[in-house]
Amino acid sequence: MGEQDIFEDIGGLVSEERALRARSAAEPGLSAEERSRLREVEIRLDQCWDLLRQRRALSEFGDDPSLAEVRPADEVEGYQG
Repeated sequence: MGEQDIFEDIGGLVSEERALRARSAAEPGLSAEERSRLREVEIRLDQCWDLLRQRRALSEFGDDPSLAEVRPADEVEGYQG
């Protein structure tokens, strides 16, 4: 997966997240399934941004960016900054 692919994934996920958040503000809010999907989207976005950061760090230090891998949700969700 190249950077362009990652950016396309991010764009699609951001659009979906915005739509879900807009629906959450309206009555009757999100269904349980939609709340679950919103959480999945948030996690996937964190994973995409992490993957992009990994690729850029590898490239910056002369390594092959394709060596970057998607990390587990519990790993990327614990980042504090």
